[in-house]
Amino acid sequence: MARFLPTFSNRLQDGDEAESDDDAEAPKDQDSVFDSVNTPSMKRPASTDLPDRFIPKTSTADMRAAYNRITDGSGPLLNSNTRVRTVIPCDSDAQQDQANQTYKSLLASELFPDSEPSIPPPNTAGTPPQTPTKRRLFNYSSPGASGSHPSSVNRPGLDSPSHEVYSTSPLRNSSQRLLTSPQRPVRVVGKTPYKVLDAPELADDFYLNLVDWSDTNILGVGLASCVYLWSAETSQVTKLTDLTQEDDSITALNWVQHGSTLAIGTRRGFVHIWDANTCTKIRTMVKHGHRVGSLSWSGHTLASGSKDHTIRLCDTRAFENGFREFNGHKQEVCGLKFSSLQPSLLASGGNDNKLFVWDERKTSSSTADSTSQSGQPNSTAALHKFHEHTGAVKAIAWSPHNVGILGSGGGTQDKKLRFWNTGTGTKISELDTGSQVCNLIWSLNSNEIVSTHGFSSTQTQNQICIWRYPSLDQTATFSGHTHRVLYLAMSPDGRTIVTGAGDETLRFWAALPERKDVKQETLEHVVGRIR
Repeated sequence: MARFLPTFSNRLQDGDEAESDDDAEAPKDQDSVFDSVNTPSMKRPASTDLPDRFIPKTSTADMRAAYNRITDGSGPLLNSNTRVRTVIPCDSDAQQDQANQTYKSLLASELFPDSEPSIPPPNTAGTPPQTPTKRRLFNYSSPGASGSHPSSVNRPGLDSPSHEVYSTSPLRNSSQRLLTSPQRPVRVVGKTPYKVLDAPELADDFYLNLVDWSDTNILGVGLASCVYLWSAETSQVTKLTDLTQEDDSITALNWVQHGSTLAIGTRRGFVHIWDANTCTKIRTMVKHGHRVGSLSWSGHTLASGSKDHTIRLCDTRAFENGFREFNGHKQEVCGLKFSSLQPSLLASGGNDNKLFVWDERKTSSSTADSTSQSGQPNSTAALHKFHEHTGAVKAIAWSPHNVGILGSGGGTQDKKLRFWNTGTGTKISELDTGSQVCNLIWSLNSNEIVSTHGFSSTQTQNQICIWRYPSLDQTATFSGHTHRVLYLAMSPDGRTIVTGAGDETLRFWAALPERKDVKQETLEHVVGRIR
């Protein structure tokens, strides 16, 4: 299996550049553009149907090439042989929305000046009654004085040099203020991946979880029967294990929250624990009756979900291979995630379209051979059961910003994102994405959630989307994969996401914002200020 190493290499993918306009159609000369001038005698024919002016045809002109030929006034037009390649940047969705909103406001201000909001009058509800004063029947004042128009109070008069009639700008003063007023900064999100890695034999299986990123900046990827480690700092690739001789393949992997310990699930139902620093296997924890498709860590507790419909929890510190078991799903468990804010809560999703929330503190330890009086391993009931999804629930994510907020996504038959309050067991909101939801992950630095998609009821497929929570407004979308985006992981700093698909590529996106520096005062500083 050494053949994977040369192909699992770093390929840098540059952003899409605008094609050179060297091959663009040259603009026609004046005689060919103006089709009305087509007679050699240049005499106007005797006809009453001719228009009163000549209208040039611009449908065949290359506007992009013409724009690049515009000179800045410092020199003549560039020759076509020395034309500079111009890359036209693509605005993000947020920038485009802000530009559209500004244009609408500007257009309304110019076309309907009287509809602009005026300064509200002061509140006179508490003003005591006063004797009305005498008013003149006729008021003689200069044109610069305030008139009787209600909005003239806020407008400068003709005596003021800031009046609109003295302005050299074609826009009204209100439009100029709109354009020059400060706007909220918009985050620019790149639309293309800054790095692409080849991942040969990356399985195109919706129920597997083969990509995960550790807090030590190591990316783990399961390819067929091998596990590879890619260092984000050095770009070095290391083969951790090969299960070819054991007639087994990789179906799931997951890093411990802090450290270099990696859990690996296999097609034959084994769960192996490996040390990535020394590339040695520590132990084999548990044996399921079928493949292990999902794994999740909470401290020293490892949860594994299998196609045998069970979830088993193991304490990696225990000498014996004891486990606790959750039974409730009727089909394969394909989604599994512990909460970072409430480490005892475990969410599980299955191919039976069910989403369960478990409390691992309410289970009793058992060994692999111990059973209850009913002949089944010790188990417990779920804390919450959600049945609203109509498709397989693989996409699960706990909010790192709000306690008890859980997000889930449904498969092809559902296509919806749903958010739950696990404290009350109620649904908060839902959103129809129009496509199969394959993965969910919450941003560490902002209250946003990233989703990856597959099959769609529209022409747009295989997208990566960023949603703002709780408004569920779409921040940005990415596309590039040619197959379903089945795998998703986030870098330790929360700025980069990596996606994997059946097209056997891993794509890295700088999609999320940086962590905001929050200055926390120590106890000594607080005490010093008090003194």
